[in-house]
Amino acid sequence: MTRELSLFYRFFIFVTLIQVISTVVAGEPQVPCYFIFGDSLVDSGNNNGLTTAAKANYWPYGIDFPQGVRGRFTNGRTVADIIGQLLGFPKFIPPYATATDQEINTGVNYGSGSAGIREESGSHLGNRISMDRQLVNHQTTISRLLALQNNKTFTDEYLKKCIYLVNIGSNDYINNYLIPIIYTTSSTYTVEQYAAVLVQEYSQQLKTVYNLGARKIALFGLGQIGCTPAEIKRFGTDGKPCVEWINDAVKLFNDELKSLVDELNSDYLDARFTFINLTSISAPQGDVPLPNVPCCQLMEDGQCVPNSSPCLVRDLTVFYDGFHPSEISNTLIATRSYISVSPTDTYPYDISHLARL
Repeated sequence: MTRELSLFYRFFIFVTLIQVISTVVAGEPQVPCYFIFGDSLVDSGNNNGLTTAAKANYWPYGIDFPQGVRGRFTNGRTVADIIGQLLGFPKFIPPYATATDQEINTGVNYGSGSAGIREESGSHLGNRISMDRQLVNHQTTISRLLALQNNKTFTDEYLKKCIYLVNIGSNDYINNYLIPIIYTTSSTYTVEQYAAVLVQEYSQQLKTVYNLGARKIALFGLGQIGCTPAEIKRFGTDGKPCVEWINDAVKLFNDELKSLVDELNSDYLDARFTFINLTSISAPQGDVPLPNVPCCQLMEDGQCVPNSSPCLVRDLTVFYDGFHPSEISNTLIATRSYISVSPTDTYPYDISHLARL
């Protein structure tokens, strides 16, 4: 009972906070457009037409989403959806797979379930749109914008004002490094070497984002993968709340990424990169651990069983399936990414500050 009350109290605070923020951001969007790169944490339907096991275009995904089942790996809105609302966009940013010429002026979502920084990550699940291929898709979008706006100088200045959200890297662990029977990375690299190699490749991709016109870029660190229900079931915890050695490996990546933000801000003085610290944002308040229990019935791969019945009180659950947060968790993450509550939530800017720069 104490745990449930603590969880309810945390979520009550942040739901109230988001309602307050929503009144502040009402009106015109704070930036002209918003581009989203990443994996299933932000995918809004790009995987629906792919041959892959990583799909969420079936019930009970989207049970609380205003438009129903659309391919989001949660019960309602993703973090990217909520940040878009906080930025003042009246509609959800469309997935690249279906974005029309009329829609791309306000942005595009390139996120793809099971995608990674490395090309091979998630390949055992089927097709996915890796970070490199998302960048190719963004080049196509820019070409479409140039054709529509018919003024390269205007388009270049337009893109500099937009927010770029990048949330990727989880599958380079979950669907790569942590599956040694399929992928060789864990036998090739130590956890320290892998974090360094991964961030090195990521840095080249982020430089491409910059070269394609981005100047306001929010980079999400990885969450505590070792606390997800699927990884706990697979590896066990030795009596602890989470799989600590996985979280230790993730911390190495996050530390490298935060250092990369400093490097990029030093190298590109006309751009602003910022780090969103999911470990800080998702940390339990006090000594009460958050429950690592999925809301829906799980298949072996950690996704919801099709057409199954999820838990009834979804506002009191942290995880919706074996890997993905519930909408209420996404609300907490998005709110503290937009306006940081703790100095450790974001570095050096929160997204509301980034939008104003």
